[in-house]
Amino acid sequence: DAPHQGLVAEVDPLEEMWLADLLAQGADDNRPLLVLDQVTDPHNVGAILRSAAAFDALGIVTQDRHAPSETGTLARSAAGTLEVVPWCRVVNLARALEEIAEAGFWRIGLTGHAQGTLAQVMGGQRKIALVLGAEGEGMRQNTEAHCDELAKLPISDKVESLNVSNAAAIALYAVTTRD
Repeated sequence: DAPHQGLVAEVDPLEEMWLADLLAQGADDNRPLLVLDQVTDPHNVGAILRSAAAFDALGIVTQDRHAPSETGTLARSAAGTLEVVPWCRVVNLARALEEIAEAGFWRIGLTGHAQGTLAQVMGGQRKIALVLGAEGEGMRQNTEAHCDELAKLPISDKVESLNVSNAAAIALYAVTTRD
């Protein structure tokens, strides 16, 4: 029932990804990981997938609930990257963040009320998990509590915040291009 452009394809469902398997894939490299806390807009998640592919992120982690499903809207926003960026859905994000830490990732939550910038809090950490909160509300308090550091992006005071997909792209760029 979705609008189309005269083409219909029958495809297999995407392969399910478990967090342990995703972390094992990144055990020997320093690709960043994205963790999304209740980001529900399919356009934003699609754009984040596209940025994750562009900056060769290990994958994204979302909750099973409070995250969009793999719809046509999300797939169009992802522009082909839904099939190439691993997407792991978890039941409990706090537990997942603990597992991510055990795998050697430094968990940095992006929030406007942080004291330091992303560049300042990354320090010498090589394995970074970027944690981003929902549109409007940002990260939940329990999610922030499971981050090693909180950081902000250095933006002017002319705007309160960036769209979550823009923040993800800028943060991925900062992590992947640092010295």
